[in-house]
Amino acid sequence: MNFTLSDDLLALQAKTRDFIANYVIPFEKDPRQDRHGPSDDLRQDLLEKARIAGLLTPHASPEMGGMGLSHVAKAIVFEEAGYSPLGPVALNIHAPDEGNIHLMDVVATEAQKDRWLRPLVQGRARSCFAMTEPAPGSGSDPSMLRTTATRDGDDYLINGRKWLITGADGADFAIIMARMEDGTATMFLSDMRREGIVHERQLDSLDSCFTGGHGQLRFDNLRIPASDVLGEIGKGFRYAQVRLAPARLTHCMRWLGAARRAHDIACDHARTRDAFGKSLGEHQGVGFMLADNQMDLHVVRLAVWHCAWVLDQGERGNVDSSMAKVISSEALWRVVDRSMQVLGGRGVTGDTVVERIFRDIRPFRIYDGPSEVHRMSLAKKLLDQRPGGH
Repeated sequence: MNFTLSDDLLALQAKTRDFIANYVIPFEKDPRQDRHGPSDDLRQDLLEKARIAGLLTPHASPEMGGMGLSHVAKAIVFEEAGYSPLGPVALNIHAPDEGNIHLMDVVATEAQKDRWLRPLVQGRARSCFAMTEPAPGSGSDPSMLRTTATRDGDDYLINGRKWLITGADGADFAIIMARMEDGTATMFLSDMRREGIVHERQLDSLDSCFTGGHGQLRFDNLRIPASDVLGEIGKGFRYAQVRLAPARLTHCMRWLGAARRAHDIACDHARTRDAFGKSLGEHQGVGFMLADNQMDLHVVRLAVWHCAWVLDQGERGNVDSSMAKVISSEALWRVVDRSMQVLGGRGVTGDTVVERIFRDIRPFRIYDGPSEVHRMSLAKKLLDQRPGGH
């Protein structure tokens, strides 16, 4: 693996960094956002600025109007975007749209791409991914899927509940995972305005960085024509892996940028704030925390870049993305936690963005699979290996 970045990628990195600093960070105090995320009005203002700058939806395929970035290139650009909580929204690379764009680009028919994917890439639509269910349905264990799809003539009827569905409120369409009568799973595309979809409630969550927040949905005999099946019947779990491994890694990329922002603010505070006759940073207790931050950021970046390289080789990268996700979510949490500690009383207030990053990043240890589930999966693979295996 070559860690040297091409001149083109360095230029794109600098362009993205400049865009975030000059056109996105000034919106961080904009009142058009609340505990359920930025409003669609604020989102559209940010998207328009990215559109003018030529940075809108860079990960999408060139055929759809994107840059067709490699996974390594995404690691560079997404980290820069993550430097602001609004950066991924502005570039249209936030969850769940980013993962849905990748999935549909691989699986959707041409007609489905024209109807749903193209507006999504253009920033003129939002989507949600309806997979997680309230107990006793599927969460970390997808085999517990309870939402059902039954054939009815040329259509399918969907019944069930979905929970913690990011971006559901205000989404234009959904990708819905449902269990077939034979126990397999299938993905369906549906306009959110169809009869049979009920947005039951909005969940109050720790984070506030996703447009539309997190909602609970109910499907009451939602009728979906066979033409709106995403991919093939019975292959839903397989397609979930197409989406989840890269999308798991892009979370790491974005949160790396956020943690770096918290660290930069802490470093600046440690340089300029005096206590007990010298700057905070000159006290070993503070200086060592900053040094630990730098090491954690470095390790996360290496793990992310390596997994991105694996994906660029055409590998599935499931194990690599699981390791990167656990390493990233836990190390970046430590970085943000230490940064808040260095800031002291200032850190727990809204005087810096660190307090917001602290709230936003904590759920990352749960989203896309809790650390414990990834460790369980990795341990099983290790125990299944023969001696000397890799």
